Amino acid sequence: MSDRDQTGAAWRLSPAAYAEARAVPFSLPEAPVSRYLTMRDGCRIAIDVWRPEGATEPLPAILILTPYYRRFRLREGGSGDAIPNAGKFVRTLVPRGYAVVVADVRGTGASFGTRDSFRSPREREDSREIADWVVAQPWSDGQLGATGISYPGAASDFLASTGHPAVKAIAPLFAVWDTYADNYYPGGILLKQLAASYDALMVAMDHDRRDLLRNYVYYANPDLAGPHPVDEDPDGTLLAAALREHLGNFRQPDFMGEFRFREEPLPYDPSFSSASFSPYSVRGGIRPDVAVLAVSGWMDGAGYANGAISRFLTLRDNPVHLILGPWDHGARCNVSPWRESRDPQFALPGALLRFFDHYLMRRPTGLEAEAPVHYFSLHAEEWRAAPSWPPIETVQRLHLAAEGALCSEAGAAGEDSTQADFAWGSGEGTRYERIAGINSTTYYADWAEREAKLAGWTSAPLDRDMEMTGHGLADLWLAASEPDAALLVYLSEVEADGTVRYVTEGLLRALHRRESPAPEAYRTTWPFRSFRREDAAPLVPGKAERIRIPLLPTSWVFRKGSRIRLSLAGGDSDHAVQVPHGRPPRLTVLRGGESASALELPLRPVEVPPIP
Repeated sequence: MSDRDQTGAAWRLSPAAYAEARAVPFSLPEAPVSRYLTMRDGCRIAIDVWRPEGATEPLPAILILTPYYRRFRLREGGSGDAIPNAGKFVRTLVPRGYAVVVADVRGTGASFGTRDSFRSPREREDSREIADWVVAQPWSDGQLGATGISYPGAASDFLASTGHPAVKAIAPLFAVWDTYADNYYPGGILLKQLAASYDALMVAMDHDRRDLLRNYVYYANPDLAGPHPVDEDPDGTLLAAALREHLGNFRQPDFMGEFRFREEPLPYDPSFSSASFSPYSVRGGIRPDVAVLAVSGWMDGAGYANGAISRFLTLRDNPVHLILGPWDHGARCNVSPWRESRDPQFALPGALLRFFDHYLMRRPTGLEAEAPVHYFSLHAEEWRAAPSWPPIETVQRLHLAAEGALCSEAGAAGEDSTQADFAWGSGEGTRYERIAGINSTTYYADWAEREAKLAGWTSAPLDRDMEMTGHGLADLWLAASEPDAALLVYLSEVEADGTVRYVTEGLLRALHRRESPAPEAYRTTWPFRSFRREDAAPLVPGKAERIRIPLLPTSWVFRKGSRIRLSLAGGDSDHAVQVPHGRPPRLTVLRGGESASALELPLRPVEVPPIP
């Protein structure tokens, strides 16, 4: 099936229909105007300005702040897309009356400077100065929007957090709210491969190592010849000088290793912690009149969907729209097992255009009549709308029972024990590859074989179709033989014919099991953990404690005749560090009686036609 927005009745006017009817009064220029802007500390930032040909009136502008090259130079005689990271935005927005300004953040592309951090606070101040320059131009109408996928998406949050009066609307797409929990330390567990893989990508880009960059499918075109110089640098002399400065950039594995606890300052800088490069920490600067479009996918890394949802919940005084689709990071793939094409068909550029048209151009878009939340339900294969998050507030509790069963009643007291297998892994076609720049096209294809090696509990066959939308929760009474453990829980659907399908998962390092109220800057509908040192505590080996592990959000329809399965692992050798190192714990789960472990799921009955 397709993820087209015409499936179902989720929109009064679908994004595709809006885009199709929207006038295209201008042309896209062959090339942008490119120049350096000098920042407060003398650092020169390279920008491209794309303006519609034929426009005579002042225009609203959209900023895209990227570390992934604002534009490539093409080899002489070569061909290809010189703007693979910003192209869909430039080609959609510019002919429809927007100026689009794309900047290489400091220390990247053709910009000068050295990167001292992932999403450095210095970049936030740069974005304020770039905004000042844009609104001072004669072609500007004084209004700004910002967007981008992943890193540029979070940069739009940071720009809005400066409180710049010109910023009216931002669209952070597939962007974290908390770099610690949404990205590198989900559940407090370090993703060991992510930092190394991402570092290799950034070395290839920042050092202009084209021999390395071609290892990434996004940049495999041999005609891509490094970052494009600005107009004032025709022979590339300034570009070469900028690239030399990039050699001093921070290295991601070393950098991320400093942040074992959230919000703990660096030993050499008490003002800098993981909060410094996470949008939630500066949300207070986002004015309540700034409109926000938050977009993510059900297979969007380790927690990017959590980031989009938390952004939606936290900025509740703003006009906020939330779209959650059947996608991986950046919507490179439709991840549904029932897809008719792996290439997404959803009109995301149309949704973005309608959003900016509504809040920047004040066009009659009808957006005010749409529900604030839209999500795609897998296995139903259609879009749904909701007035709030979570869409389903009723929770069904399935209790872990004897002989690997999940039952509606708690049953007699007992326990199940399993030895953590540090050699077990979830594989390569998972939710984690794409966020590291690794191409993925098929997801969890061998899940039945991998899941079969885990301890698990399975329900009776369902007597009707049931939709789960939101965050499930593994509510476990658990003891470990060691003072710490990585707890990974997996939710699967076992179809009537025995097919086992991965649905979602949850991660938690037992050291961080203590729950605390979610702060105003970081609203959640799932158990919140601070991941701070003062809240961390080792387990007492052999002592059972109640530990609630939230599953990553999804919308999934379990079909009539299918069974629901909960599985437990003590590690994932393909992605996560060992906890504790070299000491695989024995995990004992209590069930029944006063220590009744259970699986909680937001479920409701639905009528879903069979998939052809």
